[in-house]
Amino acid sequence: MTVMKSIEDILKENKDFFNEAEPSEGHFERFNRKLEMRFARKVVKRSIVPYLLKAAVVTLLLTLSSLWTWDHFIRADRNRMTLGDVSPQYKEVENYYVHQVNLMESEIVNIDIKNNPEQKRELFKEIKSMDSVYIQLQKELKANPDDERIINAMIEHYQTKVDVMNYILDQLKTIRNENQNKSGNENTNL
Repeated sequence: MTVMKSIEDILKENKDFFNEAEPSEGHFERFNRKLEMRFARKVVKRSIVPYLLKAAVVTLLLTLSSLWTWDHFIRADRNRMTLGDVSPQYKEVENYYVHQVNLMESEIVNIDIKNNPEQKRELFKEIKSMDSVYIQLQKELKANPDDERIINAMIEHYQTKVDVMNYILDQLKTIRNENQNKSGNENTNL
């Protein structure tokens, strides 16, 4: 306490000197440099790289877990196997029939049935119901990939679907032609 007392006494005794006197030239600059040096040592430079690495790892883990979840739980055909999965030759057969079915579906869509568009919706509903049989065959193929009976049944399904769609297409064209002939005859009679 005596040291503190003595500093207080010195300040009181020299009050006028401290209030009026100015520090020596360059004092503020030297003081500022000393402060900067003192605080510069304590400042730790941080890099953004560790944060970017953490973000990349989290993103990678989220992506991989999403893909795994999709493959094992969400994907609709995870329990099915196609002919193309069995062999390249069957893949060619499957591609041929899929192409034929797609062509016929587009032809059916393009045929204009003026009398009853509801028939066209029912027709496509029936065609899609044929696919439920094929989906069941795909599931059976996944369980027994070497069973020729299942492979043959899948090919026969495609053949039958193409035959049925051919028949439907022929019938629709006949109906369309009859409608056009009727409307042509009505126009000539007028």
